[in-house]
Amino acid sequence: MQYVVVSFSHKNTDIVVREKLSFSNEEEKRKALDNVLEIRDINEAILLSTCNRVEFIVSTSNPSAALDIIFMTLHHHSGLSVEELEGRADVYEDEGAVHHVFAVASSLDSLVVGETQIAGQLKDAFRFAYENGYCGQKLARVIHFAFKCAAEVRNSTDISKSPVSVAAAAVAQAKEVMGGNLGGFTGLVVGAGEMSRIVAQHLVANGCNVIIFNRTMEKAKAIADEVGERIDVEPFHALPEFINRYRLLFTATGAPEAIISDEMVQHAGFDRHWFDLAVPRDIEVISDDKVHIYAVDDLQQIVDTNMKLRQEQARKAYEIVGRYTRDFFKWLQSLMIEPLIKEIRLQAKEAAMAEVSRAVKKGFIPPETRENVERLVHNAFKKFLHVPTKQLKAVADQPRADTIIEAMKYVFQTDTDIRMGDKYKCEFIMKDEIK
Repeated sequence: MQYVVVSFSHKNTDIVVREKLSFSNEEEKRKALDNVLEIRDINEAILLSTCNRVEFIVSTSNPSAALDIIFMTLHHHSGLSVEELEGRADVYEDEGAVHHVFAVASSLDSLVVGETQIAGQLKDAFRFAYENGYCGQKLARVIHFAFKCAAEVRNSTDISKSPVSVAAAAVAQAKEVMGGNLGGFTGLVVGAGEMSRIVAQHLVANGCNVIIFNRTMEKAKAIADEVGERIDVEPFHALPEFINRYRLLFTATGAPEAIISDEMVQHAGFDRHWFDLAVPRDIEVISDDKVHIYAVDDLQQIVDTNMKLRQEQARKAYEIVGRYTRDFFKWLQSLMIEPLIKEIRLQAKEAAMAEVSRAVKKGFIPPETRENVERLVHNAFKKFLHVPTKQLKAVADQPRADTIIEAMKYVFQTDTDIRMGDKYKCEFIMKDEIK
């Protein structure tokens, strides 16, 4: 059995091609996975389809046959020729495939390195495949390890900590100038587009209260309903009053001219920090020296700096991915059933022989009967281990086998070098095993 990944991403396709390859609904995904799993050479498959990538992740006994059916499936789905698909695709096999999945989960293969959305998308793709019977133990092992790897990358590096969007950078800058904590402050958000929504989300996540202003109240209320608590909506005509009352202001409208003029600003006696995220700008030049204005270009410098920091952190992250890839294959070796059964039987035999020797030495057993007693005790242990052995073999190909084998290894103190069963967490699978 080998792992194979066929990948189309922002690295090898443009948006036009990715639109043709994308799977927009579950019916399309089911059709594609059903088609791929029609051949016996593929036993499990996951289809990951996002705005930046379409990937098949499969376990197969015949990589060549697997590639043929995957490309043919994508050909029928997209209308692109098999030759074009083969020429564009990045294909990874076995160790390379596992390394790629770990890198994707860790957001090292994303358009914006360090973004966190891909982990959720991969988890959704795995959940869909698992719930519908398209994958089981073999790919579950890879995905579990991938999430564990991604968690260590996030915890051991700063790859996801520095904001790389203008909206996130604005909130991070606000937090810095307000002493490192936005809790209890109120941020005014002007506009009801995507940028305003992201700003509101980041502010609320940082414990900040939010008041949204927009010419169309319904759009502002929609953001408030989506983001949740600590958000109020005020009419747009009330904006001049509020900007002279609060310290933080974020504007991101599509207005062709400035919506906040110098005449609207009254001296407030405290520092105010206004973030103008609009192009053209929403805030004209303000004469009050206690009003500090941050425009898109100012924030873009922060974003660019953070992007460079993320690239530096990516090198450290790839070292982690490489280590996890090696550990994964060592772990697979440790999960083989037959060596474990052999080890348990050997321990039983050694214990029996030791007790017989001790009994002979103390005179409990005549030496001339030793051979027969050894045979008797050995047969007793073989009979005792018959059911556990049968049970272990029965679960060998099931997802819960990993946990059972790790438990057996712990109980019998066999290979203690790698025990991942109690290290990785996958709530989805754990819930399945509890049933």
